[in-house]
Amino acid sequence: MDPIPILGAAVIVALLAVVGYALYRRRDLGTSADRATFDTLHTASLAAPSLRAGLTEPGAERAVRHLRTLLGAAAVALTDRSRTLAVDGVSHNHAADAITHVARVLDTGTTSVLGPRDVSCGAPDCPVRAAVASPLVDGDAVVGALVAYSRETSAMLVRAVEEVARWVSGQVELASADAQRTQLMAAELRALRAQISPHFIYNSLTAIASFTRTDPDRARDLLLEFADFTRYALRRGGEYTTLADELRNTERYLVLEQARFGERLRVSLRVAPEVLPIAIPFLVVQPLVENAVRHGLEGHASGVTVSITAVDDGSDAVITVEDDGAGASPDVILAALERGGITDDGRSSVGLGNVDARLRQVFGDQYGLVVETAPSAGTKVSFRVPKFAPGVHAEATGSRR
Repeated sequence: MDPIPILGAAVIVALLAVVGYALYRRRDLGTSADRATFDTLHTASLAAPSLRAGLTEPGAERAVRHLRTLLGAAAVALTDRSRTLAVDGVSHNHAADAITHVARVLDTGTTSVLGPRDVSCGAPDCPVRAAVASPLVDGDAVVGALVAYSRETSAMLVRAVEEVARWVSGQVELASADAQRTQLMAAELRALRAQISPHFIYNSLTAIASFTRTDPDRARDLLLEFADFTRYALRRGGEYTTLADELRNTERYLVLEQARFGERLRVSLRVAPEVLPIAIPFLVVQPLVENAVRHGLEGHASGVTVSITAVDDGSDAVITVEDDGAGASPDVILAALERGGITDDGRSSVGLGNVDARLRQVFGDQYGLVVETAPSAGTKVSFRVPKFAPGVHAEATGSRR
């Protein structure tokens, strides 16, 4: 058989396969309406990250070209309450004056339609004869405006600008919520640091002093542990740390407490090495251990065993702090969680509500504390943390020794 016809047939088959695949891909995209919907959602997804930092000039400059694509306008501008933040498109520079075109919008919080007298220079080649401006709101406050410039206005353009402005406002509100969450977490962390018991500091220093004559080497070691503990607990910097550093600082706390309580305080530690690098909120383990020591020893002359475990569980790690001490009524624990750590009898539950709130804020409600307890049955507190979470990055502190 002649090899040339065979080669030609092979080429034809390959071309048919390519064409068939292309038609198959086009069919997968659905109708023209489906494709338009996909394009709109895709464009919105491109604009969203730039707006999640709030209504800022850099974010507006990155987002505004995607917003113009959404609206199909000759030009689009974003403003805050005092200036034009960004402009995209051709408008004979009229859009650069957007802040002067939105005065009424900023005052009234309602959409405004502008005619040629307001926005056009009258030049024959000017692409702008009209504009639609709609407010951007954060909560109840008008924080800026979105303006679309075109040759003519229509009910469809007005509706489109209002919808896109509403979507931009939603992104701005999410940015404000993120900022408020960060501020709240910082405030709660400061509050937790303030809860470091003065009695613990006094008792630790007293225990250290008691060894200065009888066992100077141990006194020196305890003093270094105390210095490292306070340095970590009162450090400035990020909101996150590694599980390894958090457990290391918890061990320092327990060494100091064992110097005070001796054999009354027994400790069990079981940690899977693979979970040690996981990023967690700062000071979430030590406060739970402090609760176990303080309340576990109450009324227990024979002492208490505190067990700390951290295990790998698929996409999460599970951290547990358990004691075989006095236990408590579940209603008391619930009250402590709901009232920021104050129980019905007025006792403080160091950091319990604080830790629970911060875990939920960072990872979601499914990652809050789980407390199992009953009178005379000990207490078990556990929580899960994802191995990887967006925006959660640890700052390892290490040790001075």
